[in-house]
Amino acid sequence: MSKYDTILFDFDGTVMDTNNVIIQSWQHTFRTLRNKEQDVEKIISTFGEPLETTIKYLFPDIPTQEAVEVYRSYHYDNFGELIDVFPGVRELLRELKNRDYKVGLVTSRLRKTTMQGLEKYELASYFDVIVTADDTTKHKPDPEPINIALKRLGSLPETSMMLGDTMFDMRCAKNAGVDPVLVGWALAVTEEEKNGPDGPKFTIERAEDLLDLIG
Repeated sequence: MSKYDTILFDFDGTVMDTNNVIIQSWQHTFRTLRNKEQDVEKIISTFGEPLETTIKYLFPDIPTQEAVEVYRSYHYDNFGELIDVFPGVRELLRELKNRDYKVGLVTSRLRKTTMQGLEKYELASYFDVIVTADDTTKHKPDPEPINIALKRLGSLPETSMMLGDTMFDMRCAKNAGVDPVLVGWALAVTEEEKNGPDGPKFTIERAEDLLDLIG
């Protein structure tokens, strides 16, 4: 019998391939505000942060709300066309529900585009709870988002795991006492980070590998 009864998922880069729309939204923002594009690797290194945090870091000399509006305008206009579900994720979610696991989504993304992506690919019904940036005052790696999800699910940290693609996800899970699982399709985690003190407890290369992990 599995020790786990609750599986939490990040959204961007874990359930949904939003890498392209995020990168393109940043490049649009840089072209608009800096008249040049940014190094893609530097953009990827910010994956998992709340938007305002990254804006303040990348555009310290520009009013935060002004830069946010430039980013979000492009992002909202192109979101639906530039996203997709990662291979095997839909089938994994379906099987978890068939096995009566409690399934949650925990993301630093706003609810508007989170639901847009889930509804486009008919994934929303697989999640018993969806916690977005609109639901929290503190964001990853603070444990608050996961704590909210666990409370709503009636779950304990020691019987829960969190799948994610960034170190923000891994630290958030550890801070909440939940086992962190890194997905093998992550772009933003280096080998050094993966093997460091904040690294994941488990790594899966394919979505279906989770089923072998939980037994």
